[in-house]
Amino acid sequence: MTITTTPSEVRPGRRVRRTALLLLLTLPGLAWAAVRLLGWEQGPLVQLMAFTPYAAVWSLVPLLAALVSRKWLVAALAAVAGVMFAAAVLPRALPDRDMGPVTGVPVTVMTVNMFIGAADPAAVVRLVRENDVAILAVQEFTPESAAGLRAAGIDALLPHHALADEIATTGSGLYSRFPMTGQASRRGDGGGLQDGNLQAYATIQAPGAGPVFVESAHPLAPYTLRAEDAWRGDLESMPRPDQGGVPRMLLGDFNSTLDHQPLRELIGHGYRDAAAATGKGLTGTWGPYAGLPIPPVTLDHVLVDKRIGVRDSEVHSVAGSDHRAVVATVTLPSAS
Repeated sequence: MTITTTPSEVRPGRRVRRTALLLLLTLPGLAWAAVRLLGWEQGPLVQLMAFTPYAAVWSLVPLLAALVSRKWLVAALAAVAGVMFAAAVLPRALPDRDMGPVTGVPVTVMTVNMFIGAADPAAVVRLVRENDVAILAVQEFTPESAAGLRAAGIDALLPHHALADEIATTGSGLYSRFPMTGQASRRGDGGGLQDGNLQAYATIQAPGAGPVFVESAHPLAPYTLRAEDAWRGDLESMPRPDQGGVPRMLLGDFNSTLDHQPLRELIGHGYRDAAAATGKGLTGTWGPYAGLPIPPVTLDHVLVDKRIGVRDSEVHSVAGSDHRAVVATVTLPSAS
């Protein structure tokens, strides 16, 4: 009598368990990619969507495992997820063919969240000086921040101001090398949970260029389920480009990444994201936070009216802040 043993790797039970495990690894990524692609994020998924680039990398793991195991159906599902993630994430890692007008007046702009006034004012002023920044937007801008920047010499570099400093996280400001008109601020929707964020704005005119509207943007963060509506409302209320008016720039902490549908809708009205346009849209600008192992995500943006060209974009660390500064060189339309 001959006794044969079926190898463990081909036992039906193990094959079923292996397939089930691969499906468990694949289906969440497929669902995530579908939610991202269709803009279906609601509730806790809003915060989760900020980490889509990391989910995109993870989606390769079940795909490779399924291919090695010859689980073709699972591999097909994983491949679909991978394609959807690639469509969502890869464009911001590749420079756009069209970055807008290349002729005009080059100007460097910068935005930084001051982290409730904890950012080192001298570090901010040093970045302004070293990068020849002509327009600076600040958020979470407190009276102490204003005093610190003044003491560090900001007025010698950017003497024109539109300041709406306020205690806690709600203040903002604009500094400019060039004259301003119409300086003011508007308050976002706090959703009944807190005062909405102040967003300073002004019209700025550089020598040789036409006037440009600039706003220090800071929509409320979707930090709770109740705050989600206020976050959506703040993004919805952001100024849209007006082809019959002056070009616009929104610089700030949008509490949103390009994986959030409301921000994509805002951009779709006629803006371009400077970092994504230059192929640097995956560089994180926020996190880790408070010592927590939170991978960096891209919450800070320079959005420019499509009548404004983009030349370059960089991210710089700022001592004392949990955000990094975004510095972008743009081309303003010449004065007619």
